[in-house]
Amino acid sequence: MRHSTPPPPGSSACGLFIPLLKYASFEAPMPFSIRPYRRFPVQCFVTYNAGPFQGQGTIWNLSSTGWRLSGDLPMQPGETLSLTVTFPNEQRIDVPEAVVQWSRGQDFAVKNLVIEPHNQAGLKHYVKRLVQEPTEIDL
Repeated sequence: MRHSTPPPPGSSACGLFIPLLKYASFEAPMPFSIRPYRRFPVQCFVTYNAGPFQGQGTIWNLSSTGWRLSGDLPMQPGETLSLTVTFPNEQRIDVPEAVVQWSRGQDFAVKNLVIEPHNQAGLKHYVKRLVQEPTEIDL
């Protein structure tokens, strides 16, 4: 009868799995929350300001309360910024204060904290049109 000894700590039966783990990068899981509003895919130009710094980028999806974007000025969760979003129909929406919810590289999501009533109305109107015509992005 042959007895096998277990592999030494820090290795595996095949000898490959554990050594590779030291080269793997692990990211912290992103917090999960159920969004109260539907997000819509778009492609809109955005400029954003964080203190004295300005970034430019693209909005990739939106809801009536927030945005997912990528830009040339990386942001970190908890940072505040202001945004000027230009929709494909050239309508502009100013958001004087938003907060970064999550970030990964140049991608991040923000939640609107302060938005003037006329800008909120413009955003809601744009979202309403996206609901009515979900296949069209240029409205």
